[in-house]
Amino acid sequence: MDLFKLFSISAAGMNAQRSRMSVISGNLANVETTRTPEGGPYRRRDIVLQAVPLAGRFSDVLAENADESTQGLMSVEVADIKRSDRPPRLNFDPNHPDADANGYVALPDINVMEEMVDLMAAVRSYEANLTAYNATKNLVRRLLDMGRAG
Repeated sequence: MDLFKLFSISAAGMNAQRSRMSVISGNLANVETTRTPEGGPYRRRDIVLQAVPLAGRFSDVLAENADESTQGLMSVEVADIKRSDRPPRLNFDPNHPDADANGYVALPDINVMEEMVDLMAAVRSYEANLTAYNATKNLVRRLLDMGRAG
């Protein structure tokens, strides 16, 4: 197996988790946003990740057909960023400039605790990919040192 494919998989995982953290941060930043360009309160966003076959050159694909250990290697990418369909939560505040005729303000239905748990999971996943990346880097370094010693 080509060690550089391991770098590619780990880097894709880190990129996906970085995107996930960015979306979660946006949700947390807009937890009290009552106006958006589309109108109404901010709507929570969720990231959709998908597994994709590991991309490579055509010659790599041909070489992989002979080596069954690398077949089925999957990477990850961001497929979409979806807006939540959850209705906004209503908060009674008749003095708010965006209050309706009954005194209720429509706020985003964002649970801060849920977002923080998702953020912690994304950080842990990023760290796991970084650890795999660094382990592969150390393996390559040791292989190069063995080649110089011999």
